[in-house]
This record gives sequence, C-alpha cells and structure tokens, in this order.
Amino acid sequence: MLEIRWTEDGEARSARWRSENGSPPPARVVIADDRLAAATAYRLACEGTALLWRGDFHAARRLLRAMARRADHHPPPPAPSLARAFHQQRQARSQRAVVLGRLLVPLDPDHAVPLRRAPDVRRACAEVYGPGTEASVTSLRELLGIVGAYEWRRRGVEVPALNDRVHPHYGVFSPVRGEYVDLVARAPLVSRAGAFDIGTGTGVLAAVLARRGVRRVVATDRDPRAVACARDNLRRLGLDGRVDVLDADLFPPGRAPLVVCNPPWLPAKPASPLDHAVYDPGSRMLRGFLDGLDEHLEPAGEGWLILSDLAERLGLRTRAELLSAFATAGLRVVGRLQARPRHPRAFDASDPLHAARASEITSLWRLRRT
Repeated sequence: MLEIRWTEDGEARSARWRSENGSPPPARVVIADDRLAAATAYRLACEGTALLWRGDFHAARRLLRAMARRADHHPPPPAPSLARAFHQQRQARSQRAVVLGRLLVPLDPDHAVPLRRAPDVRRACAEVYGPGTEASVTSLRELLGIVGAYEWRRRGVEVPALNDRVHPHYGVFSPVRGEYVDLVARAPLVSRAGAFDIGTGTGVLAAVLARRGVRRVVATDRDPRAVACARDNLRRLGLDGRVDVLDADLFPPGRAPLVVCNPPWLPAKPASPLDHAVYDPGSRMLRGFLDGLDEHLEPAGEGWLILSDLAERLGLRTRAELLSAFATAGLRVVGRLQARPRHPRAFDASDPLHAARASEITSLWRLRRT
C-alpha cells in the first residue's frame, strides 16, 4: 500500500494513494481550492506539483477542463512519417495524462468525496477499489474515469450481432468497434461442436459463437477483471451454462475445432490497464496465439485471427511479417473476411493519423494447418 503525504494547516498528513495506472504518489503536494487560477494550476502541474483539492467539486471539474485546454494548445510538431506521428502522439498523450493527473481529490473511508456538491461515487469506487476501509486520495481524472465506466457498465453497450447489450467493467475494453464482432457473426463455421475464445475480454465473441449454435465455448483471459466481466455478461445473456470462462494465459487445456482470437492490434507498450486491449508489446499475444494454435486445433479445425491492418499502415508491422508468422507457425490462409471501421476517429481529418485510420481494414483470417 502506497501513501501520499502532504502538509496542511501546519500539520503533516497522509492517506492511502490510489492509482489504477500504477503512477507513484506525487512527492510535492499543495492544497488548492476555488481561488486557484487555471494558468497557475497548469504551471504547477507541469512543474511536478500535485494539487489536493479542497473546494467545490464542480469547480474542480471546470479547472481540469481548463488545464486540458492548455495542454491541447501544445500539439506535437509535424512528423516525417506516420510511424513517427504515432509515437509522438502517444508520448504527448502520456505527458498530458501525467499533468492532468496531478489534480487530486480526497476520498473518505467509504469512498465518499468530502467536497461541496460532490456526487455520490461510493458504489462506482467500490466496484474498482473494493470495500473502503480508510481515507485515500486519487486523481480527479481517474475518479471521473471510474464514474464514467460505472455508467457504461450500468447501461451496457448495444451489440447488434447479439441483439442485446454487453456490460463492460472498469479496465475491460468495450466492444464499441462493432466491425470485428460482425466478422465473427458472419464467418462460416467449420463446426458447432466447440470453440475456444482466447483473450475474451467482455465475453462478446464467446457470446456470439454460443448464439450461433456452438455447443460448448471455453473463453480465457489472464486479467481477473476481464474474467469477472465475461462471466457477468454471459450470465446476463443466459449463456453461462454453455460458455466456461477460465483465468488462463492464452489457451485452455485440450483442442477445439474452432479457436478464435482478437489480440491487441498495435505492437506497442501499454501505459494503462485499458491499453492492454489495444497495445501488444513485441506482438506477444499475436505470436503466442499463432505459435500455439497447431497443438490446440483439432485436425480439420480452423483458427480465426481478428486483426486490423492499422499497424501495417502506421509502419509498425509489415504484411510480410504477418504472413511469415503464419508460415513459421505451420499455418495457411484458407479465407479472409474484411470490414471497414465505422468509429468516429476514422473520419476525423484533424487527427495526425487520419490517413492510416481512414484506410484501415479489419480482417478475420481463417487459418488451418499446412
């Protein structure tokens, strides 16, 4: 357990430090309230000083937005390539998150926020932090993310392929990009006897397979939150009797006629828990799936790899490298389904990566043993 320490009213104080992205407690902390100007707050945060808020909660939210506008006034310079633009954008976003994460709010032992006009965030915090036992401090940015995730979980996300809703938990990637789900919903099934869903996340692909008539699906994930999320969703969908969710890294024991995997699409280092659904350092999960597929497929079975070509368009991986990975793993391509993205970022011409995002294609590669 990490502690944050500061001086207030001439007394040394401390509390438990909470940071879901693993940020260390700040070394310098000053007390701030409604009198603090946004320019001063932003300067202090850029210099490494954290601001522990004691004023009105809504004023703190306004201050955070004002700090964000100042951060956004300093975009990275034009890059000579899309790969360089990608790395510059990630670096700028990381630094922005660090600076904005220095506006802090206190939490009482029951996770209530002891500030004027603060909303009731106790249930949202309990779902992420567990039962409250002691006073703590977290960043306002993290707290707002927790509250937003709680609303996503409460309302759910409509999945047309299921004609139902999926409820993502905090830290588990939401299936808002429906094109990859639609590919699994329409790809020809080699068998309905059974399937493995590797890296299940919310459990959405396992649910699609079960709704398509696959009699037994085994879904795996190594993230405890994803395992809990998938089990919750499959229970809500009435499929928990047909889908087993296991805490496992990649494959469950045994073989299946169909093995499905939607790994993180970009070979880069994640910077937060949610990043693990997007970034796959060294293509670890992609290569692990391909290299282990042969020993987990039944003789006439198929492996379905759902992968965007955004990494190729950004210069982070080549198509030749992907095809070589198939061949090295003893796999051949027997079919490929494709879909264009429908998410708003694909149409945002102000994005430095717009050229890559606008032309992105998501593919379902049907793989069999050579």
